[in-house]
Amino acid sequence: MINHSKIFLHYGHPRHWLLWFGLGLLFLLVQLPYPALVKSGGWLGRRSMHFLKRRVGITRRNLELCFPQDDARQIHDRIIDNFTSLGIGLMETGMAWFWSDERIKKWVKVTGLEHLQAVENNRSGIIVIGIHFMTLELHFRILGHCKPMTVMYRPHNSKIMELVQKWGRSRSGNLLVNRKKLVSMVHTLKQGGVVWFAPDQDNGPKGSVFVPFFGVDLTATTNGTFVIAKLAKPKLVCAVVIRKPDGQGYQLTISPTLTHYPYDDSLAAAHYINQVIEGEIMKAPEQYLWLHRRFKTRPVGEQSLYI
Repeated sequence: MINHSKIFLHYGHPRHWLLWFGLGLLFLLVQLPYPALVKSGGWLGRRSMHFLKRRVGITRRNLELCFPQDDARQIHDRIIDNFTSLGIGLMETGMAWFWSDERIKKWVKVTGLEHLQAVENNRSGIIVIGIHFMTLELHFRILGHCKPMTVMYRPHNSKIMELVQKWGRSRSGNLLVNRKKLVSMVHTLKQGGVVWFAPDQDNGPKGSVFVPFFGVDLTATTNGTFVIAKLAKPKLVCAVVIRKPDGQGYQLTISPTLTHYPYDDSLAAAHYINQVIEGEIMKAPEQYLWLHRRFKTRPVGEQSLYI
């Protein structure tokens, strides 16, 4: 629970007022009916392209690399769809943080919960493979309703945003732990716990291996999943929240246990997980977070893909 007096004592300085104003505005906006949030969010996302030109460029390059078969018109259409989704994702962040449980559950359908329960009944630790869709904040809230779990995450650089983000993500019972604390994750899994981990971003050369991802043969991919899995021998499932078209709500899909995961080969394990992630992204590629530099880390001596 947030201690409001402590927040305003420590973070009430005028330099923080603009951020507080933005959070307050987001709180007010998400009181609107859901269809209005989808429409206004999409409009805002498309407008943002005019002042997020660097992110537009990164998105274009990522899409060119991952969908080399697409022509310039198709790539442009994908960019428009992605920024439309980005704007809706902002509204979804407010929904995840500020909506009641009842209002969220009204718009969500869950498929595959039995897969998570079956593994849990066997008293085996479970790694839930997460993916950075625009619906990420809703993803945490919805998953927590199904089964509270330990969520590995990167703390926000802003202390205020870290406070609000951590509060929002833990509202449905999740426990947030710094993603660098791998020992804690292994301990939780060995005790039969459930851990959420997203291995789909470029975290730099340290702790990464280079394996294919979409159209890039050498993509820096975290070795964290393999290290944890080798030590704790958990089962693995994948969970994604996809936004349905036309303001119909959301679909949380939990996969069956991932089979044939190579617990003894780091390169094969990273490639395996990347293939799983590719398959999930292709369910709704316009909703994936293409705005970050997924391919920024290159093998020694290779040129940047973002020049």
